[in-house]
Amino acid sequence: MATSVQERPPLETELGARRTAEQAARRRRLHWFDLGTSLWSPITVLALSLIPYLILIESFPSTARGALPVMQRFGLLMVAWFVGLLVWRVADRKGNEARRLRHDARELTSELSAGLSSVHDAGARDRLVDLAARVDAATAAGDSALLEREIRALSEQAGRLVPAFRKQNALSIGIGLAKALAVALLIRTIFIEPFRIPSASMLPTLQVGDQIFVNKFIYGVRIPYANVVPFPIVRRPDRGDVIVFENPVTGQDFIKRVVGIPGDVLRFRDGAVYLNGHVLPGQLVQRKLDVWESNDGSPWRQERLDLWTERLGTREHEILHTEPPRPDEPPGEYVVPPHSVFVMGDNRDNSSDSRYGLGGGGLEPKVVFVPYGNIKGKAMIIWLSLSHGGLLSGLTGGTGLRAERFFRQVR
Repeated sequence: MATSVQERPPLETELGARRTAEQAARRRRLHWFDLGTSLWSPITVLALSLIPYLILIESFPSTARGALPVMQRFGLLMVAWFVGLLVWRVADRKGNEARRLRHDARELTSELSAGLSSVHDAGARDRLVDLAARVDAATAAGDSALLEREIRALSEQAGRLVPAFRKQNALSIGIGLAKALAVALLIRTIFIEPFRIPSASMLPTLQVGDQIFVNKFIYGVRIPYANVVPFPIVRRPDRGDVIVFENPVTGQDFIKRVVGIPGDVLRFRDGAVYLNGHVLPGQLVQRKLDVWESNDGSPWRQERLDLWTERLGTREHEILHTEPPRPDEPPGEYVVPPHSVFVMGDNRDNSSDSRYGLGGGGLEPKVVFVPYGNIKGKAMIIWLSLSHGGLLSGLTGGTGLRAERFFRQVR
């Protein structure tokens, strides 16, 4: 008894039954070859390797020092892989054409598989399967001219025999893009968001042009526009955290370091920060350190500032000071209100932070706190650095690729 159209197996099953063992093996080799020579391969491998790295250094910060050189070498290996593929693909025109045809064959077969169920005429369906099998055999044979002819023949017949063939494909592509966009927005809203350092306020911890990843998950999921965090997931912001937040005064995204948490009492005198009655411990490391500053793409300018280390609880980080210190410090004592933090830039005398109205203007110092609901997340790592110096900086007005900063934990 003949099998009805509705009872026929999927197209891939039928094609697999027609392949010889040699054809199946060659198709597998070509599939893995095409994956390995795709420009997306090193990017995908690097992105996947970042997941365990981020989990490791965020869960066990003490491992960051040992894991950093391993990750940097791996990253450079991925860059070398990408550049090598790029050069090879430019030179190998014949191979590029063969890869394009194999990709077209896979796409056409996938489209046909999705639309074949709408072909109710058994004879028409058999003709399409026969043509698909010829495309399959030509792919395994490695004959580009033959494969191009078979693709053209199958495409013409599918357009004639499969109802709304190209329209179905356009719809499926649209649905796929919508799903990918939804997933990307979900990841950006809940888990990780990229952020570029636009100014020198966080020198020396973060250079102008550093590209960082922000952990959106650690403090709780923030409801955009409402500026509400219903509940913490891991913990609340703590002293020493470097956070990205929506400035409650200007609405811009800022990045600063948390110095005070709810209930803390802060006072400022002669460049020193007093937290709960005690000056934050600091130590001079180097006088007149050369640093490079730029704001919003302006030309680079060199400054000479004093480098210090400062301790917040058990955490130690570097800060910069001018000599003498900035004179317009806010007078008096300030208590950090509930559900808010007090933030400062590590470039202490060149930062529009909580001491100076978060850049909101005005001639006099005005203390402004950052509500929890405005905090977008905690800075995790530098994944790319296009800052002063480094590779190709002589050709681009001083901006270069700073490979030594890749994958550094922001602390």
